[in-house]
Amino acid sequence: MPPPTFDPAGHASSSPASADLHEQLRTTLARVVARVCPPWLANQRDDLVQAAWIRVVPHLPPEGEPPLAASYLSKVAYSSLVDEIRRLRRLRETELEAAGSLAADGAGGSDPERQVESRRITAAIRGCLAGLVTDRRSATTLHLLGHSVPEVARLMAWNEKRAENLVYRGLADLRKCLLSRGVRP
Repeated sequence: MPPPTFDPAGHASSSPASADLHEQLRTTLARVVARVCPPWLANQRDDLVQAAWIRVVPHLPPEGEPPLAASYLSKVAYSSLVDEIRRLRRLRETELEAAGSLAADGAGGSDPERQVESRRITAAIRGCLAGLVTDRRSATTLHLLGHSVPEVARLMAWNEKRAENLVYRGLADLRKCLLSRGVRP
């Protein structure tokens, strides 16, 4: 027995035609999500399809009217993907802030010398990053946050060669600046 379907008002509909239409729309959403979803989010495609489906359900046309346009479904799938990426970035920023506070506390705050050294290194890194040219600073910061060169290229809308050059030149400049400030690896 097929799962129940719902009309735009949220009422259950048992029509085989509407069940077929809903399955067709969901399949289209799944295809669009698969096309726009980056590889690093591949394991969350089903969740993205579900999020997009939740956005589509209130706008489903009543039975007998033309189905939703493929362009609308594409926009819904894309906006669901963007929202998920934003959510993951906020989550990552929160994790990084928590990790930064641990580093500032000197791994638990038990050793005042470690706290002072940690603060000095943090200030040196921030100061050196601030001194970099804007594009190098952006590329280097993203790389230090854990993004690969292809991810940096995609996030900044650059080609991979430019991103690679900016990341590695930025890292070289950062290393040189840190050494001049007495911070050694």
